[in-house]
Amino acid sequence: MKNELIFKHRINVTQPKLPDYGMYTELLKEVWEKKWLTNDGPLHERFREQVRDMLMVPQAELFTNGHLALEIALKALDLTGEVITTPFTFASTTHAIANAGLKPVFCDVDPITYNIDATKIERLITPDTSAIVAVHVFGTPCDVFTIEAIAKKHNLKVIYDAAHAFGVEINGVGIGNFGDISMFSLHATKVFHSIEGGLLTFKDESLSPILKSLKNFGITSPESVDYVGTNAKMNEFQAAMGLCNLETVRNDIQMRGNVYQAYVEGLKDLVSVQLLPQDTAVKANYAYFPIVLRSHEMRDRLFEVLKGYNVFARKYFYPLCNDFSCYHTSSKETPIAKGISDNILCLPMYADLEIADVKQIAEIISFELGEHLE
Repeated sequence: MKNELIFKHRINVTQPKLPDYGMYTELLKEVWEKKWLTNDGPLHERFREQVRDMLMVPQAELFTNGHLALEIALKALDLTGEVITTPFTFASTTHAIANAGLKPVFCDVDPITYNIDATKIERLITPDTSAIVAVHVFGTPCDVFTIEAIAKKHNLKVIYDAAHAFGVEINGVGIGNFGDISMFSLHATKVFHSIEGGLLTFKDESLSPILKSLKNFGITSPESVDYVGTNAKMNEFQAAMGLCNLETVRNDIQMRGNVYQAYVEGLKDLVSVQLLPQDTAVKANYAYFPIVLRSHEMRDRLFEVLKGYNVFARKYFYPLCNDFSCYHTSSKETPIAKGISDNILCLPMYADLEIADVKQIAEIISFELGEHLE
C-alpha cells in the first residue's frame, strides 16, 4: 500500500500564490512610464488604500517586510523596559522586541489555541512592563478582549503580531482593529503577499507621520531628521504584486478553506492527532494546518516518514524562542508551549493544493500512525 501512496511530485509545506502574469506586467508598465520605483510611489499609495479597505481598518502603513514593520511599531510607541510575549512564535517576533531595546518576558500559551494564555499575563507584570506583544498564531485570534482589559487596567500598550492573520475577522470586525498596532506579514509564503512586505494597522492617526519617518531614516522634512530610523520602505514592484493578489485573495482563502476541511475530514478520527478547533465567531483565513502528535518521538518520526512519500511538512514553531541560546532563558518556565512545540507539525497548505492530494496526505498519515508509528 505504501508504494501506491508515494507522490510522483514534491509536495512542499507551502507554495507562493502568483497572479496572472499579464496583470502584473501591465502594472509594471506604469513603473516604467513614471520611473518612480520607491518612496511612496503611485502603486504604493493605491495598494495602501485598497489593503486598508480590505482589512476594514482606519489607518495603515506599508513596509518592506513584516519584521521591520514590527520593530518600527515598537519604537513608535516609545516603549521601555519589559514586554510580555509568547515563546511559541517565529524568531522575528522576539528579535523585534530585543532590537527595539526591550526585554522579552515569556508567558505560557493556551493548550487549545496555542496563543498566549491571557489568564497568565498579569502575574508577569512588573513596574518595568510597558507592553504586551501577542501573536495570532496560525491565524487563530488571541483572547483580544481579556488582553484589552488587562492592558487598560495596567496602562500597557498592546501590539499584535498578526503575521498569519490577514483577512481574519471576529464577529465581523477585522482583526487589525484590536490593540494599539497590528502587524501583518506580506511575505511570499503567507495567505496574501506582496513578494516581501509588511503592514501596520492602527487607530491613532497621530502615529502615521512617526511610522512614515521611522521607515525612512527618521527624516521628517528635507532638512530635518527627528528620529533614529531605518530603511523599511515598500517599493513599487512589491506594491504591484500586492495589488494583483488583492484581486484573488478572497477566492484564495475560500480555496484554502476547502483544503482545510479536507484535512479535517481525513484526520478528525485519529486519536493520536490534535487539531485546532474552529470558532464560529471567527472568519478564518486557513493560513496553516497544524497537527499536534501524542509525543515528540511520534512527531519526529512522522516528519521523516512523510519525506519518503515526497511530502515535506514543517516543525513550526520548533524550537521555542525561549530556548534560543541568544536569550539565555528556558522553556521550563513555559511547559505548555514546550509540549506543543515538541509535538507540532504543519502539513502542506496552500490555495492551489489539490483536494485529491490532501486526501492522499491524510491517508498516508492514517496509514503510518495506525501501522508504523505506534
